[in-house]
Amino acid sequence: MNFKWVLSLLIIFSAIVLIGCKVMAQQGVNEEKANMSDKKSLIVYYSYSGNTEALAKRIQLKTKGDIFKIETIEPYPTSYNEVVEQAKKEKASDFRPKLKSKVENINDYDVIYIGTPVWWYTMAPAVKSFITENDMKGKTIIPFCTHGGGGASSTFTDIAKLLPESTVKKGFVAYENTASDNDITEWLESVK
Repeated sequence: MNFKWVLSLLIIFSAIVLIGCKVMAQQGVNEEKANMSDKKSLIVYYSYSGNTEALAKRIQLKTKGDIFKIETIEPYPTSYNEVVEQAKKEKASDFRPKLKSKVENINDYDVIYIGTPVWWYTMAPAVKSFITENDMKGKTIIPFCTHGGGGASSTFTDIAKLLPESTVKKGFVAYENTASDNDITEWLESVK
């Protein structure tokens, strides 16, 4: 056999092996995605200004999960400055407001997305109420938040502290309502 013939066979063999590996890898990825799609998801959120609600609805469209809005029995003031002062006092006293309703079938969900605005460097008190009132042991928790300029601060670590027996994944942070669909999709892919 001449050298060119052997070299040609090696190139063809290598190409076949590479194509086979790529096909096997793609099948593995698709199987993993199929397994994740079997999980029942719930998107839970509290929103004061509407930014967190808008993000929650965008996540719901992409995940096809159920959605639940956290609402307090006593509404917050409509004045921004009053809300800021009230939130500051509530954080200092670890206040947890009473909620209007609850998720009756929370045990049916495997994955729970929890959304909150960032208030005084952490989650809104209503979200703390929701977390402490619901048994989410063993569930996958995927937090997300919106902020007005201060970032997530300790929001995600505080959520994780309240859920020590859950798997808390990487959170998503959005300035007000400016997250792109691409950013949301990439984050959702990264937490599967």
